[in-house]
Amino acid sequence: FGDVTQFINVDPDGKFVISTRVRCGRSMEGYPFNPCLTESQYKEMESKVSSTLSSLEGELKGTYFPLLGMTKDVQQKLIDDHFLFKEGDRFLQAANACRFWPTGRGIYHNDNKTFLVWCNEEDHLRIISMQMGGDLGQVFRRLVNGVAEIEKRVPFSHHDRLGFLTFCPTNLGTTVRASVHIKLPKLAANRDKLEEVASK
Repeated sequence: FGDVTQFINVDPDGKFVISTRVRCGRSMEGYPFNPCLTESQYKEMESKVSSTLSSLEGELKGTYFPLLGMTKDVQQKLIDDHFLFKEGDRFLQAANACRFWPTGRGIYHNDNKTFLVWCNEEDHLRIISMQMGGDLGQVFRRLVNGVAEIEKRVPFSHHDRLGFLTFCPTNLGTTVRASVHIKLPKLAANRDKLEEVASK
C-alpha cells in the first residue's frame, strides 16, 4: 500500500468534497473465481469471512449481515444507507457469477458505517472505507488497517507479476480505487464558460 502518511485531507476547508471513498477487491486463496464456485464453497467462504469480520475490534468492530434469510427491515436499512448490493448485472449473469444467489453473500459494516466488506458480490471480497469530507489519509489508513486485519486470518490470492488476483481483470494489481463525491456550486451558471472548460 505504500506510505500511508503521504495521503492528506484533499479539502481541508470542506468547501467542495462531500465524501471520500477508497476500496479494494480481494480473492481468497484456495478458491476459484465466483463462476466456478460450488454452493458448498460459497457457504464455506462466507463462514470464514463472517467469523473473521466478527472478530474485528476498535474502529473496525461491527456486524455481518448475510443476504440469505435477511429480513425486510434489515434489507431496507441497508438500502437506505446505500450499502446493499443487488444480484449482478447482465454481464455478471452472463459470466455465471451469480450462481446460488443469495447463498454465500453478505455485507459487513462497522458501527460508524465507515468500513464495509461485501462478501461474494463480484469478487470474493470488496473492502471499502469511506466517510464524509475530504480526509483521504484517514479513509486510506482505515482501509489498509482493515485489509491487514482480514489478511491475518484469510490469505489472499496474489501473483508475483499481476499483483492481487480478481475476477474482473480491470481490478488486477493493487485493486485500489479512490473516489470523491464533490459539489460544484453554480457549475452551470455560466453555460459558455462551462462548455469551454469541459472541452479541454
